[in-house]
Amino acid sequence: MCSPEYWVRHVRETVRFLNGVRALEAQGVTAYIEVGPDGVLSALAQDCLTEPADDIAAEDTPAPLLVPVLRKDRPEPQALVAALAEIHVHGETVDWRGFFAGRGARRVELPTYAFQHQRYWLEAGASAGDAAAFGLDPADHPLLGGAVPLAGADGLVFTGTLSLHTQPWLADHVLRGEAVLATTALVELAVRAGDEVGLGHVEELVIQAPLALPRGGGVQIQLVLGEEDETGTRSLEMYSRAAEPVGEDEWICHASGVLAPEPDDATTAEVAAGLAAWPPPGAERVEVDGLYELLAGDGLVYGPSFRGLRAVWQRDDEVFAEVSLAEESVVDAQRFGLHPALLDAALQPLGLGVLDGVGRGRMLFSLAGISLYASGASALRVRLARTGPETLSLTAVDGAGEAVVSADTLTLRQVATEQPEAAPAADAAGTLPEPAASSEAAAETP
Repeated sequence: MCSPEYWVRHVRETVRFLNGVRALEAQGVTAYIEVGPDGVLSALAQDCLTEPADDIAAEDTPAPLLVPVLRKDRPEPQALVAALAEIHVHGETVDWRGFFAGRGARRVELPTYAFQHQRYWLEAGASAGDAAAFGLDPADHPLLGGAVPLAGADGLVFTGTLSLHTQPWLADHVLRGEAVLATTALVELAVRAGDEVGLGHVEELVIQAPLALPRGGGVQIQLVLGEEDETGTRSLEMYSRAAEPVGEDEWICHASGVLAPEPDDATTAEVAAGLAAWPPPGAERVEVDGLYELLAGDGLVYGPSFRGLRAVWQRDDEVFAEVSLAEESVVDAQRFGLHPALLDAALQPLGLGVLDGVGRGRMLFSLAGISLYASGASALRVRLARTGPETLSLTAVDGAGEAVVSADTLTLRQVATEQPEAAPAADAAGTLPEPAASSEAAAETP
């Protein structure tokens, strides 16, 4: 290439580019480096190969490398270094000592393990839009979009849409293969509804049917508050239907209850008194390893967002637990009164069978006397105490010993361990059939 004769022949004689490329290919050449002002010849060379690069790669044979060292639209140093890097990752030999000579570069040792990856993309949140533009008052809650005071009446309706796409943590609560809204989310919604009308006590909440969440689309929900009666209480009902209803889909009632003013004798000091000493004196530590695998065998699968149980102790008919939210849920906790995953974790010790007759194989049927004293908690110390054959009370404080939540009565009922052969199909709202109570449990409970 340095002789005048070469360039004379290059100008005057036929350029046998196709023959040259195929001769190289026949000799097993797999890397073609174009030394020139752009990548024109690299594109031509690829067309000259006897087999397209895609076909070669499909046969588990290394695809040929065709790379120009310069590009007209890039600075020369950048294009050259990029070409060398591409050659290197293709498995060809690059004289890096020569490249870095005189630059003060040196070799460094890399970790012997695979690089740790952490995802920093922001998750898409629920897009509530401007509630006022639709005639709604803002609900200021992650599970609700807005509220509508009823004209000519004292009632109120909350509305919102639940979706596994916009609220992915909901998919971490799976019952018999379907994502189901945790019962504790219904408790959270009842508390939020009470806050709106100045009623800080959920006097009663009865679960009517589970609320299944479809993998695609979403579910519309409504919380309907009745008018205030002479005692100062209001009725509450929670409904759902498919977000994109087909025909005249009916609303399904999932829970009903009563909201009331906070009792006059309620004091946070009484709630926190039994949890002042921690760990509780006289209580024995209970092993929690394997709990989630055990529950999964029963058809209840918890994902990372709901795996919040950290430690459990037992003292006679009392169970104590430490629970906390997963790291990715801590920030969201500030937007809830009490995050449903945290309250669910407070009930998970029952799955260990620590209290005979109240635990595995039973579902939360109703709650009574619920009061929330502080919002935004991300960790709790919990006390569950048996109050009857199928009932418990719950109290919980934060890490500083301040009262967070209490419930006078939690009622659990036995559910069938096997689904009936001809179980009803899920309706258009994606709602699961209500779990059937066993005949024995039905005789023991109202």
